[in-house]
Amino acid sequence: MKKVATIQDISCVGKCSLTVALPLISAMGVECAIIPTAVLSTHTAFKEGWTFRDLTSDITPILDHWKREKFAFDALYSGYLGSFEQIELVKKMYADFGKNALKVVDPCMADNGKLYHGFTPEFALHMAKLCAHADIIVPNLTEASFMLNRPYKAAFSQSEVEEILRSLHKLGAKKVVLKGVSFEEGRLGIASFDGVNTRYYFHEKVAQSFHGTGDIFASVLVGALVREKSLEEAYKMAGNFVVSCIKETLRHSDHNTYGVDFESCIKEVVF
Repeated sequence: MKKVATIQDISCVGKCSLTVALPLISAMGVECAIIPTAVLSTHTAFKEGWTFRDLTSDITPILDHWKREKFAFDALYSGYLGSFEQIELVKKMYADFGKNALKVVDPCMADNGKLYHGFTPEFALHMAKLCAHADIIVPNLTEASFMLNRPYKAAFSQSEVEEILRSLHKLGAKKVVLKGVSFEEGRLGIASFDGVNTRYYFHEKVAQSFHGTGDIFASVLVGALVREKSLEEAYKMAGNFVVSCIKETLRHSDHNTYGVDFESCIKEVVF
């Protein structure tokens, strides 16, 4: 069985990070090992009152134990990282386990033109340095703007998107998958660049946005890649799955924006 190790937080309520990565990657027929970076009572889109316990001090002992056990992984996937030190620990993870593993970075730190709670522009520049070590990075346009230290805009032209792709590639990542690209009303999608070719994939834009869909996208992308799908096949599967999850969520009269009903759609990604 193929194996993925993912390093990101656990939000106990609110579907994101490890609480979507673990079930989705497992459903895709891939063993999923986890390194929790923190435990939160809810994710930080909840307005107030959430608890946070930093687990940075536990990460090095986990990695050292794994190394002694001679564990090996087909992919290393990082999501939400809460500190500069955790970024450096992902680099240690690469040094210990990355020789034959696909390295995927989701620089999960911003959206809609703003950094998430607790992040700074300096942190974004350090995240850019982590991306230099990756095989594939999957930022959205906000994260790309912060990592490149350039102004964010509500809309980007095709030429601007392609310049962003080239600039992200120059950070060092072998391939870039850029989320949230749109050139026409009602269509949203992905732009990818491998250093030579730029490709696009657009799907229906659902009117309402939900927390955690970026984590769902990245998790399905990683699972599909490990199951030997091409990058283009993987991001099409991930994008279509996110749309399905949002539509399913909107069918519930009591839905909220804190997460989507991926459970009802999970059969779409089962191999």
